[in-house]
Amino acid sequence: MSVLVLALAVSAAFCLGTGFVLQQNAAQQAPLSDFLSPRLLLDLMRVPRWLGGIGLMVAGMILSAVALSQGEISLVEPLVATNLLFALALSRWQTKQPLGRQGWAGLVLLAGGVTAFIVAGRPRAGDAVTDPVRHWVIIGAMVGAALVLTTCAKKSRMIIGPLLLALAAGLLYGVQDALTRVSGQRLTTGGWTEFVTGWQPYVVLVLGVTGLVLVQSAFETAPLRMSLPALTAAQPLAGIACGVGFLGDRLRTDTGALAWEAAGLAAIVLGIVLLGLHPAMPRGLSEVEREKDLQPG
Repeated sequence: MSVLVLALAVSAAFCLGTGFVLQQNAAQQAPLSDFLSPRLLLDLMRVPRWLGGIGLMVAGMILSAVALSQGEISLVEPLVATNLLFALALSRWQTKQPLGRQGWAGLVLLAGGVTAFIVAGRPRAGDAVTDPVRHWVIIGAMVGAALVLTTCAKKSRMIIGPLLLALAAGLLYGVQDALTRVSGQRLTTGGWTEFVTGWQPYVVLVLGVTGLVLVQSAFETAPLRMSLPALTAAQPLAGIACGVGFLGDRLRTDTGALAWEAAGLAAIVLGIVLLGLHPAMPRGLSEVEREKDLQPG
């Protein structure tokens, strides 16, 4: 594993995790009438803390894009998933909550799962699939699933809506990461002409804005512990699916390696859930408190 890729991915995780906490701190104060509306972003642009969080998130996405240009998505995504460790560190500093057994268990599971998956799978580059049908089937499945989750979230709102929105955003961000890598390859091999004439950069932009609206709506309506674990877990799984599915990423497939890879992914997801549900994570405002804030006077 390249030290450069490791440094870039972990730096991206730091920026993303810190940025998510700052965004949620600001988004929980937004009017509920902005739920799933682009107007939410316009309202949040007036909040300095949210702008700081967005700046960190953009920096994290740039670092992640550079890491993807240097390494396989199946390697970068698990490393970027450690952003939850940095989110918990900032939240713990804000709330003064100790890590406790839950925090330490989540930390060990997440770090150990990432290590197990990378060591067992040994992600490496292979030949990308040129069949466009396969590309569109995988991308369509991810985007379709995100659309179904968003539709269900609109109906459930503050019951399990934030969880579903975060899952949907994670799927879109995973596809975005895959297409970011494709865009980078086009830029490297064909220059700016090939880059701007391809459809991938524009889909990356659309997915980024759509994912941002979904994430901020999730942050707006529920505590961070309800949305961030789902977002953090869905993104690497979707990214790895795209990487192996059509980008040509190769993992070891012998029985022992597959068992360790599956165990590593399971440990990553469980660690993310434990850390995301930690009491140190910002709790946000309850529905009753939000409605009270919206009442005049």
